[in-house]
Amino acid sequence: MAEHQQQHYGYQQHQQHHPTDTYKGRFQQNGSQSTSKVLAVLTLFPIGGICLLLAGLTLTGTLIGLGVATPLFVIFSPILVPAALTIGLAVTGFLASGAFGITALSSLTYIVNYFRRMSGGGVGGGASMQDPLDYAKRRAQDTAGYVGQKMKDVGQRTQEAARS
Repeated sequence: MAEHQQQHYGYQQHQQHHPTDTYKGRFQQNGSQSTSKVLAVLTLFPIGGICLLLAGLTLTGTLIGLGVATPLFVIFSPILVPAALTIGLAVTGFLASGAFGITALSSLTYIVNYFRRMSGGGVGGGASMQDPLDYAKRRAQDTAGYVGQKMKDVGQRTQEAARS
């Protein structure tokens, strides 16, 4: 009976874990891993602290700059707002002009290449443009047939599910 109690007591002691045992197991899987993890923490902790310090300094500087500049923006707003609008519209105009120019050049290039293919002067050697259109038409018909078949299958499955 005493043996049974000792075994039972030993089993209970074995089952009790200290809360830090799981962390010890994670960090002490093998010696090289725990050393590398400690070195990583020792290296990254100061870097993280420095980055946090710089973030705080940047925020402080930004708030001070905003506090100083706000009265100037209010005083000079009759000049700054129209100037900002003018500059914004000018930039938009230049970008739109460039976009329209690129679109025009690509459209003209496409038209020139189209006429070259139709006249036989291009790489296709007189191949008609009807072939890609026929291919697209066949693909559309195949897709429509496939979707129709799928819809039919779904309808049948729905009817079977409603019957059961």
